[in-house]
Order: sequence, then C-alpha cells, then structure tokens
Amino acid sequence: MIPILSIDNMRKSDAETIAKSVPSRELMRRAGEAVFRAAPWKEPVAVVCGSGNNGGDGFVLASLLQESGLSCTLFLLSERFSADGKYYYDRCVQKKIPVQLCGEETDFSDFATLADCLFGTGFRGSAEGIAKTVIEKINQSSAFVVSVDINSGLNGDSGRGEVCVVSDLTVSIGAFQPGHFLNRAKDVMKQKINCDIGIAPADPPFYLLEAKDAARVLSPRRHDSNKSTYGYVALIGGSLAYSGAIRLASMANAAMRAGAGVAMVAAPKSLLPAMVPQILESTLFPLSDCDGSFVFREEEFAKLAAKVKTIAFGMGIGLSAETEKALLWLLSHFTGTLIIDADGLNALSHLEKDVLEKALCQIILTPHNGEFARLCRCDAAKILESPIAAAQAFAREHRVTVLLKGPATVVANGKETLLVDAGSPGMATAGSGDVLSGILAAVCAYHHDPLLAAAAAAYINGKAGEYAEKEIGAVSMIASDTVRQLARVIRNLTE
Repeated sequence: MIPILSIDNMRKSDAETIAKSVPSRELMRRAGEAVFRAAPWKEPVAVVCGSGNNGGDGFVLASLLQESGLSCTLFLLSERFSADGKYYYDRCVQKKIPVQLCGEETDFSDFATLADCLFGTGFRGSAEGIAKTVIEKINQSSAFVVSVDINSGLNGDSGRGEVCVVSDLTVSIGAFQPGHFLNRAKDVMKQKINCDIGIAPADPPFYLLEAKDAARVLSPRRHDSNKSTYGYVALIGGSLAYSGAIRLASMANAAMRAGAGVAMVAAPKSLLPAMVPQILESTLFPLSDCDGSFVFREEEFAKLAAKVKTIAFGMGIGLSAETEKALLWLLSHFTGTLIIDADGLNALSHLEKDVLEKALCQIILTPHNGEFARLCRCDAAKILESPIAAAQAFAREHRVTVLLKGPATVVANGKETLLVDAGSPGMATAGSGDVLSGILAAVCAYHHDPLLAAAAAAYINGKAGEYAEKEIGAVSMIASDTVRQLARVIRNLTE
C-alpha cells in the first residue's frame, strides 16, 4: 500500500523532518532535483513560480535545467519569496537565467515544456486575479505541462478547485495527498508519480490500495475444497420498476465470478420467471410481493439468513415501509456480514441511526455522494469538500465500514482509511453500483476483514470497468460490460 498524507499531516511531517534530520533548504534541493529527474524535459522550458516553497522547488529545477544545457525562463507570479526560495532564486539570477514577471501579456506559446510551480498542496480557496490569469494561460498553451507537487489551484485534501492547471504529468513530492485522487483529480492529471525525498509521516497516513493488496483477498483455491469453503451469499433486491438492478448483481454471476461458493438471488417471486433464463449457477429464492413490489415476511428472511454468511441488500428493491421492515429485521437478527446498498441506504436514512450501533451483524455501507449526504443529513457539497473526513466520522460514530463511491473510492472503518484509484468515466451508468454489490458480497463471503474486502471489491470493479472502457468506449459501455471483464481482472490478480 502507498501512504497518502493529508495536508496537515504533510505539513507536520515536513516540519518534524526539518527539526530532526534534514534542513529545509536541503529538502527544497531534493524536491527540485526529483522533479528534474522525473519529467521528459524538452527546451525551451518555462518554469512558472509562486512566492512560496513550491516556487523554491521551481528555482532549483531551473538551475538544474540550465546546468544540463536546456534553455529555460523563469516566470514569477510576484517578487516575493520564502527564505529558502530566495536563496535558490538568487542562484538563478547569478546564472543569468532569464526572469519575467507574470502579467496580462504573459505568453507561453513558444515553450515546449512548462513547469507549474505556482501553488503547493497547502493551497486553499480559489485562484483569483493574476494567478487565475496565469493558470488559464498555462492551460491554453500547447506545452507539455509538469505540475510540481499538485496542480496549482487544486486543493490537496479534496481535489477540488474551479480554476486549476491541467497537467500532462504531476510530480508529487514526499507523499501523495488525497487531492491527487479525489473529485477533479483524474480530469486534470493525465499521469501522476510520487518522489520520495526522505520525509517520514508524522501521523498515521491513509493508504492507496495496490493490485498486490487486492490480490491478498483472493486466496489460492485448494484441491481439497468445495463450494462451502468459499461461502454462501445472498443478493436481496429487485422490483417491477427496477428489476435490472438485482439481475446485474447476479448477471453473468457477478458474485460467483468474484469467488463466492454459492450465490442466492432473492427477489419478488413475480420477477423470477423473467430472471430464470439468466440464472444458471446461482440459486433463486422467491420473496413475497404484491404487484411486483417486495413484501416483507419474517419467516422468509429467517430461512434465507440461516443459509448464508453474507447478504447484500437493497439493489432496486424500492423504497417503502416493507423495505424498512426488512432492513430492521436484518440489522437485529442477521449475524453475518450485511452490505447495504441503493434503496437499502435510502431506507436506512429514514431510520434512527442507533440501529447501526445495536446491530448484530458486521455492516458495510456502499453510498455514492448523494446517498451518503442523506445518511449524514447534510448537504452533498459538504461531503465533496471533505469526503475522507466525512467517511471516517460516520464509520467511527456508527461502528460500520463505509465505502464511499466517487472518482476515487474512500473506504473507512473509523480507524483506518484506504483509497482505491480504479475505475473509469464509462462506469457513470445505471447498474455499476449493483455490480459492485455482487462482487463485494462474494469477497466478504471468504475474506473477513471488511475494510480490505470492501477496498479489494472496489478495485476489482474499477479495473473491470477500465478494461470495458478500453474495449467499448466510455460513452457506449454499460454495466454488463464491466461484469464481462471480472474474470479477466481476477485472473490477472491471482496470477
């Protein structure tokens, strides 16, 4: 796993490293050298610098570019400098590197490469005035853009920012921040890498899940095993209006492809005739209904719950009093792992929140931003501003695992937080969450750490979506295209 540091943790880590072992001027030199080595520089190069330490990294970079024989020009946002930045700026002046002060007339059209050193990860608010103008001019240029630390104008914690640099390469220094992955990050960074310059985390970091971490949940299959070894799961959902949701969770045996021993599809009985042709390996479990809408019967749920270790509840089941009754029963009677998704989450938002703390089961919630805002009873914009903090707080207060969907998935249990940077824009289509529920139910059947299971399921789902987009295209792909790529992803992980 790759450490990810919040802005405050990065600031604290930087300060502790300076106090204990490495002078700040040396850290700035290391940062500039790391950027120099990381990018494919072609002359002429424009190095655009702000007044803080990010600008200082740019001054180091400019010196190294000139020493290597590459022509470069410094562009200053202002004639203000940090103490260490001034030291390296003066060295640039001594080397007679051309310097220009940015203004309305600034033009980057003649440069092949451009280094964005305006603002670092500590930037907050929005770029205004000449800073906004310079960012817009950078984005209008045809240069290959390298953003140092993070794209200027982007918030290092949230990945938000109305006006920010769009980079071809972003070179993070010391450690990635959440803003390298959340919200706008994927749309404004074509590629990103991190360069270690010797800064140790002061506080426990978040972590970015890697392929090898996801592979850990997919245990090798033994010859002396059987279907019971890998767990029984139930997928509960569906209604006449949303029959596709439960079909997608089970279609092409999404749960089975992710490794469960047996998947049981529990849906209103009037829907089953239409589902029979699509259900081969899975088992059907009819639920009572009225005109295609689910009706809760305690005896049915008791029988179903006794057969399985994991239940995914809510996909297309509809929001009704019957859904709320079923969810309450599961929370108070089921002792396995309960995944609550879609209409199950909407039903949960109508219940008293202490039902989660009183529950007998291990709970994983899988909301998107709007569903999570309803659960938190706050504005959705507030979640976007601090998705990690919101997920952590809810998970800690209610003793659950939260899988918060987004451009990067946030998985938190109140103690640890994992980020999953897998997925594609083509997954912004109906049913993608239902596929994830099927995968997650299967993984939870045989891997009992809900945090890692949830993160691994998000990774598997996201990678399958990436493969589907490459084959079909972002505009045309649908959720079933993702399902068809699951076996490929799992084979790659297990091999």
